[in-house]
Amino acid sequence: MAKNKKKVVDLKPQNISEEELTGLQNLVNALNRIQMEIGNLETRKHGLAHQVISLQQQLNTMQTSFQEAYGEVDINITDGVITYKEDVKADKKD
Repeated sequence: MAKNKKKVVDLKPQNISEEELTGLQNLVNALNRIQMEIGNLETRKHGLAHQVISLQQQLNTMQTSFQEAYGEVDINITDGVITYKEDVKADKKD
């Protein structure tokens, strides 16, 4: 006995519309641009963090040299005035 085979036609859409495709592409491109910009900012942030560390090291070196030269003092960074702490006596040179 021969069976009747009927061909089933698939009516599911095969593609999204051009408008949907354009919208999807625009969203993905915008997301990619923003992610790239975040990467650039993180790279810049990393470089700036290294600069901060370097400047902090330079400041520590300068503070050490001031401490060796003047003892335990406060230095006004606006006008350079040295304020000696009350419990520390200045060295007297005879």
